[in-house]
Amino acid sequence: MNSVEGMRITKPRIIGKLPKIGIRPTIDGRKEVRTPLEKQTKAMAEATAKFLSENLKHSNGMPVECVVSDTISNAAEAAKAEENFQEKGVGVSITVTPTWCYGAETMDMEPFRPKAIWGFNGTERPGAVYLAATLAAHNQKGLPAFGIYGKDVQDAGATSIPEDVQEKLLRFSKAALAVATMRGKSYLAMGGVSMGIAGSIVDPDFLEDYLGMRYEMVDMSEFIRRMEEEIYDKEEYEKALSWTRENCIEGPDDNPPQRRLSREKKDKIWEIVVKMTLIARDLMIGNPKLAEMNFEEESMGHNAIVAGFQGQRQWTDHFPNGDFLETFLNTSFDWNGIREPFIIATENDSLNGITMLFSHLLTARAQIFADVRTYWSPEAVKRVAGKKLEGLAENGIIHLINSGSATLDGTGEQTDKNGNPVMKPYWEITPKEVKKTLKATLWRPALLESFRGGGFSVDFLTKGGMPVTMARLNIIKGIGPVLQIAEGYTASLPKEIHDILDKRTNPTWPTTWFALRLTGKGSFKDVYSVMNNWGANHGAISYGHIGADLITLASMLRIPVAMHNVSEENIFRPSAWGAFGTSDLESADYRACANFGPLYGKNKR
Repeated sequence: MNSVEGMRITKPRIIGKLPKIGIRPTIDGRKEVRTPLEKQTKAMAEATAKFLSENLKHSNGMPVECVVSDTISNAAEAAKAEENFQEKGVGVSITVTPTWCYGAETMDMEPFRPKAIWGFNGTERPGAVYLAATLAAHNQKGLPAFGIYGKDVQDAGATSIPEDVQEKLLRFSKAALAVATMRGKSYLAMGGVSMGIAGSIVDPDFLEDYLGMRYEMVDMSEFIRRMEEEIYDKEEYEKALSWTRENCIEGPDDNPPQRRLSREKKDKIWEIVVKMTLIARDLMIGNPKLAEMNFEEESMGHNAIVAGFQGQRQWTDHFPNGDFLETFLNTSFDWNGIREPFIIATENDSLNGITMLFSHLLTARAQIFADVRTYWSPEAVKRVAGKKLEGLAENGIIHLINSGSATLDGTGEQTDKNGNPVMKPYWEITPKEVKKTLKATLWRPALLESFRGGGFSVDFLTKGGMPVTMARLNIIKGIGPVLQIAEGYTASLPKEIHDILDKRTNPTWPTTWFALRLTGKGSFKDVYSVMNNWGANHGAISYGHIGADLITLASMLRIPVAMHNVSEENIFRPSAWGAFGTSDLESADYRACANFGPLYGKNKR
């Protein structure tokens, strides 16, 4: 195959500076106190910055930068720190202190910036007192902040960061960077509403008020115009088509013999779907090559950090489907090499697309888009296949299978050092893993009963044993957006069971068998209850158990979480949430989100 070596993107492809984390060391302004504590306070800030810079990357692989302000003891010094942060593009702030200082005078007052406070747990001049006082000021002013307080007392002058503090610093920072990264970017709808799917009825108010994002839309006729007028990089097109013919394995055609398309027609469809992929990418992020071809406007793109392709049915009743386009944009490599995956939603399901974006920004990994298609009980599997489900699948499974695309990273052909299947950040993927992934994937001629215009459906089976999190945003009249979260594992089924179950749906589509992590309570008392309470026909699946990170992110955006199976001790929300009740955290979350309203709502400053 052509080389996939070295396509490591080292600059943002979306317009806008990558957000930095601002570290705000605060201190008591009295000279007798300030002078002996200045060094320790600054060291605490520098240690925090060093820890975060060494352990965090943006989704494009670039390191996260931290800006440490001068120590802050009063409003004047707070204003100087804020001026510095504005100049340097700080989108997240963490205030740190080992001592008492003056809360309302030193606090971060920027309303849209996620903020946390780490108050040193010590006995001499405890930063925990400042932490409590300043969180109270944040709550009273309606500026929710996260409190970070170590479980164990540290000795005066200690510079180490306890493990429990490290965990909260990382959880807060990952979610906060996601919030700051989304702000000012676009969701691009390529087409409109697909088959009446609610998520593809794009809600601009949700994007603007909750995410600070812009809604952009182009009609699918733009694809026809760009293909007919050849508004794409012809040199790259030839490279992409050659690479596709060499590496994409065409699978069996399950259409009735009398309806199968000719070899000539199929070859033409390959040409069209490659062009569609180039055009969709250019619509999202632009392409300077188009300006050289005298298409200056088209070269700019829509600055889209996420997009959706309508496809069905107005497009797919006449033109090839969007599987190839969606699959390779969502995958961590293509003919140009290994690179950050794009985020694009099948059927323009913007709510699933945004959920995919949340998880991508938190993990830097590709995301699986799937239909939450079928719950298979152990009894039903025994009746249909004559065999018993075992292992991870013993309590029943959900068949995740998409009548469109799913990232090729979802094959599980990437592996960790122990040979276990994983989905990696793109900078960790090897050329060998790319080859294995392509070999494990078939491109099946699309079933013409569903896709009258033809095309190729991606077909693979996800390897079992990967920890994954399925999530989904829904918009509820009277409430607004609500997030659902379900952690579990991909499961492997014996071939004789898989084949029988898979063929009952559509064997030309990608399959992921999802086994839930059950709690025995509420929506997670059994697998059926999860399926029965899922809010829509789609789900976004991310590698790893990231439910706790999603909960933290949702609280920053004021989006309540309707169901999850995350342990209570891992739930990290702003301090103010505790004022809405601590015995029923789910209900308290709803009340807190309703009280503070969307982060960028029109009633905000």
